[in-house]
Amino acid sequence: MKLLEGKTALITGASRGIGRAIALKFASEGANIAFSDIKYDEDAESLVKALEEIGVKAKGYASDASSFEGSEALINDVHKEFGQIDVLVNNAGITRDNLLMRMTEQDWDLVIKVNLKSIFNLTKAVQRIMLKQRSGSIINMSSVVGVGGNAGQSNYAASKAGLIGFTKSIAQELGSRSVRCNAIAPGFIETEMTAKLPEDVKKEWVKTIPLRRSGFPEDVAKTAVYLASDLSDYVSGQVISVCGGMSM
Repeated sequence: MKLLEGKTALITGASRGIGRAIALKFASEGANIAFSDIKYDEDAESLVKALEEIGVKAKGYASDASSFEGSEALINDVHKEFGQIDVLVNNAGITRDNLLMRMTEQDWDLVIKVNLKSIFNLTKAVQRIMLKQRSGSIINMSSVVGVGGNAGQSNYAASKAGLIGFTKSIAQELGSRSVRCNAIAPGFIETEMTAKLPEDVKKEWVKTIPLRRSGFPEDVAKTAVYLASDLSDYVSGQVISVCGGMSM
C-alpha cells in the first residue's frame, strides 16, 4: 500500500518549485491533490494533467493565501469537492530582500502578510475539519533563514521564524484530537527563486554546505511525505531542516 493512499492533501503555492514537487510526490504515494496558487495559469493546468496521469484526483484553485476570506472559501471548496482534507501544506511564500536601511514598509508588510498571515488563515480554516475528523497533518514551510537569520532578509527571516512559533503552538492546541503540526526548514534549494542569484554567489553558498551540493525540490518533498504519512504519527511540533547540513 502506498504511504498516502486514501488521503487528500491541499498544497498552497504549488504551481511550481517546492510546492509542485510536493504535489507530484504526494500523488505518487496515492494522495488525491488539491492545490492553489495566486492565479490559475499554464503551470497550474500542466500540474493538474501531470497529477491525473499518475492516477489520482486533482484540482487546482486560484486563491490568495494572504486573504482571510479567500482562504475560508478555498477550504470550503476543497472539502466540498473531495469530502475530506487530511493534509495541509502551507507552502505559499515570497521574498522582497533588502538591507533594513533600504527596506520599505510596503515590502515588510507584504512579506509578513503572504508568508505568515497566510499560515494563520489556512490553518484556522482547516482546523474545524481536522478536529471533527480527529486526524490531520499540517505542514508549514519555514526556512533555515527563519532559524538562523540572514543579512538582507530581515522581513523573510521574521516571517519564517514566526511560522516556527506558530507551528509549535498549534501542535499543542490540536494534539489532543490527533492533529499534528510540523515545519520544514529548507536550505539552499534550486528553484525559480534561487535561479535569480548570480552563479558566483551560488557557488560560494554551496561551499558552506557539508554535503557540497544544493538541494532540489524533491529533497523537500520526500520529507513532506514523511510528515504527511502515518510514519510520523508520533511527530508533532517539530522543525526538520532539509539543508545538507548547512548552518546559518
